[in-house]
Amino acid sequence: MAQRKIIHVDCDCFYAAVEMRDDPTLRDVPLAVGGEGGRGVVTTCNYRARAFGVHSAMPGGEARRLCPGLVTVPPDMNRYRTVSKQIMAILREMTDLVEPLSLDEAFLDVSEITDHKGSATLMAQHLRQRVQDEVGITISAGVAPNKFLAKIASDWEKPDGLFVIRPVDVDAFVEALRVEKLFGVGKVTAGKLHDLGVSTCGDLQRVPIEDLLDRFGKQGYRLREMAFGRDNREVVVSRVAKSVSVERTFSQDLPDKQACDSVMASLVADLNLRLSRKAGRKPIHKLFVKIRYSDFSTHTLERVRDQIQQPELADYQPLMDELVTNTERPVRLLGLGVRFRSDESPTTQLRLFE
Repeated sequence: MAQRKIIHVDCDCFYAAVEMRDDPTLRDVPLAVGGEGGRGVVTTCNYRARAFGVHSAMPGGEARRLCPGLVTVPPDMNRYRTVSKQIMAILREMTDLVEPLSLDEAFLDVSEITDHKGSATLMAQHLRQRVQDEVGITISAGVAPNKFLAKIASDWEKPDGLFVIRPVDVDAFVEALRVEKLFGVGKVTAGKLHDLGVSTCGDLQRVPIEDLLDRFGKQGYRLREMAFGRDNREVVVSRVAKSVSVERTFSQDLPDKQACDSVMASLVADLNLRLSRKAGRKPIHKLFVKIRYSDFSTHTLERVRDQIQQPELADYQPLMDELVTNTERPVRLLGLGVRFRSDESPTTQLRLFE
């Protein structure tokens, strides 16, 4: 099996980040979402509050005792879901193989993606920049050969960080990794491991599997696999792709529409390559064009174009002509895409448990 390239992205203090984005007066104070009233519980908090020991699931009264200047706001789940949809849409422009774990984190399998020189690290950098530019919050990302390591990596340089575990680095990385970092290892399990003289995954590797099974039951198998950095789980997609697109951000703004027209052919070629790889024979329903100007204002236009199997430059040119009304305006980003008919049903059922 070819080596997988997995990215795990995790928004930094997501609910609090959205609140700070929308109300600048909250950016420089210790902030908790939730925890109001006598029995409220903190849902999440920003890093200023965390410095005082405040954390999620903490009673609001205790949080205010630790941090007397704590500011609390009520959760606004509808707003958080809207922001989450924006972020997931950006991720799915990179690949259809996206597995959301919650509103604020997801796995991506980018093993077959050739954009950004095929580098998962460059892809992660691109995604982080896009979310910051377009959504206004920061995300941390981890890049690794499997889901287990990618999730650990995304937490390694938080907040607003990127950490990469290359395949050649896995053995050395897990050798020194403390067992408390392993999924499912809380205080009780960590205490049992310490009783066996185990503090790191390197120590855990040297414990006979029989002893692990005797002490931990079936969990012993998983502990051993994690100790060696092994994880064969696939990224599980729970939705049918509704669109495929490509876009290009230019290192120097294109000066005018004529310059945009000159790069359209290569964008169409990139789009058709991605369609051949990702879309199969899905029926195309709409074509769309996206343009971002030098002032970061973004505009899109889509039109129904049935009966198209493979889009051509001539199919997109009328959309460009209609969308770009000021032909002398500098352009920062240009994108093209297709939307599929929505009469297909998902074939993968959402999972209740991991």
